[in-house]
Amino acid sequence: MLRGKNIILGITGGIAAYKSASITRMLVKSGADVKVIMTPYAKEFITPLTMATLSKNPVLVDFFDPEDGRWNSHVDLALWADAFLVAPATANTMAKMAHGIADNLLLTTYLSARCSVFAAPAMDLDMYKHEATRDNLQKLLERGVELIEPGTGFLASGLEGKGRMAEPEDIVKVLKNFFSKKKNQK
Repeated sequence: MLRGKNIILGITGGIAAYKSASITRMLVKSGADVKVIMTPYAKEFITPLTMATLSKNPVLVDFFDPEDGRWNSHVDLALWADAFLVAPATANTMAKMAHGIADNLLLTTYLSARCSVFAAPAMDLDMYKHEATRDNLQKLLERGVELIEPGTGFLASGLEGKGRMAEPEDIVKVLKNFFSKKKNQK
């Protein structure tokens, strides 16, 4: 169902970033072409080398390549994509998405996207429950972003509750179901 689909995977700076490696592997194995955009903080949790190896594409972090000055066009990336997945989607990034803040390549690409956007929230339970986060999630839903509900369980903080990013298999299943429904509508 994903064969030939162009998918942008946006990775933000949260502990769940390690799960993005499995997501990428599953998407590529299913035939998708995956381009990874990482926020600068995401590099603190998983390396661009890991993600480039798994996606078979260079990882994009900055607006231009510091080695040769080549521009990473957020417009071209957004036009290329059949789907845009942000996983993990931190409270910070979702707040910026909800309010149109474009201070990194991932966010400028999101604001340029014409394709369907999916976000897999990942944060501590109190952050997830916070009224500001709930408001931002509601804004994103109203704008058509499909939220992939986080799970409940042990969190990196040591607490237990809702906020764990959905498992990679479940996230990939959401994308497969999306493209399957889209194909059946034609």
